[in-house]
Amino acid sequence: MGFALGPVLPADWRSARLLGRVDFGAGPTPVLIDGGVLYDLTPSAATVSAAIARRQWLPEHGRPVAALDPEAPALPDGARLLSPIDLQCIKAAGVTFAVSAIERVIEERARGDASQAATIRAGLEQHIGQGIRAVVPGSAEAAALKAALIAEDMWSQYLEVAIGPDAEVFTKSAVLSSVGAGAPIGVRSDSSWNNPEPEVALVMDSAGEAVGATLGNDVNLRDFEGRSALLLGKAKDNNASAALGPFIRLFDGGFTIDDVRSAEIDLRIEGADGYVLTGKNQMGQISRDPLDLAAQARSEHHYPDGYALYLGTLFAPTQDRDVPGGGFTHKVGDRVTISSPWLGALENIVTTSRDAPPWTMGITELFRNLASRGLIDRI
Repeated sequence: MGFALGPVLPADWRSARLLGRVDFGAGPTPVLIDGGVLYDLTPSAATVSAAIARRQWLPEHGRPVAALDPEAPALPDGARLLSPIDLQCIKAAGVTFAVSAIERVIEERARGDASQAATIRAGLEQHIGQGIRAVVPGSAEAAALKAALIAEDMWSQYLEVAIGPDAEVFTKSAVLSSVGAGAPIGVRSDSSWNNPEPEVALVMDSAGEAVGATLGNDVNLRDFEGRSALLLGKAKDNNASAALGPFIRLFDGGFTIDDVRSAEIDLRIEGADGYVLTGKNQMGQISRDPLDLAAQARSEHHYPDGYALYLGTLFAPTQDRDVPGGGFTHKVGDRVTISSPWLGALENIVTTSRDAPPWTMGITELFRNLASRGLIDRI
């Protein structure tokens, strides 16, 4: 039996339409799970981005590979589940929850030193916590709060994107670099303060229309970004630092953008040392609507191959792991599971970006692979 799908599929997978990528041995292949059957979509589209652009995500667009066992669904022997995102740009929105705004200010004021976080957190929560929770970003009330915080010398560039008119949107990872369920995830070997970020990622077509959603882990280096916001690229974009999957759940009558707006995402971290941490990301507490974030990410006629957008997280681990006041940071061997009844489960093991498998399937290599399989005309 191949990769076990049972632990990663949504609870109602038999009635869901799931779009993804599998390597059956010859190279990345767009696949569809519909009605309990796994389909290879390459008769119509060579990539997931092409399947989305052409709306070729129905059973008639592919050929059946296997009827999945209702009790123990699995990929065929030797097949490997990949990230469901290929040629789409991988973007992320940050500071989209009040809690994450406070944590970013903590990082900034602590200059990336985790030992100072607890003291700074207590003061900031008292001064600004209720204020930023109560205002709509970009509103007149938000502008008044900004003026008051500036007067109190409590303003920060992170609060600007938390309550100002413009969201923080950045490039999380390069095209084709994301990893899927079951793959190792990487943190830089020289980072001493880092964490997972359990998120929902919207999947958008080139016209800026949301077509579905998946789970994401926006692996984050708190020490790097805390030293300077200009280190955001090093804090976010590293080998194996962007996990997405297991599948894109396409929007239909049984799953809509409203389900994203109300989703609850569970996180569980299990360390090889016996450490366990659990958390929850409640999308109902997001400061900006997901479709507003998606529109801000697209800007003006951008991303001809579509894009995936991490929507941010409510969860920020503050529980001490090793020493009082030291907060949380990953250790090699941590098992990170991000799950939702609607979207399934994204599970990865933490390693360093240095020791994670190197990323080798870039755009050139993908095109070579598709050409060798006679699929280059279907991208």
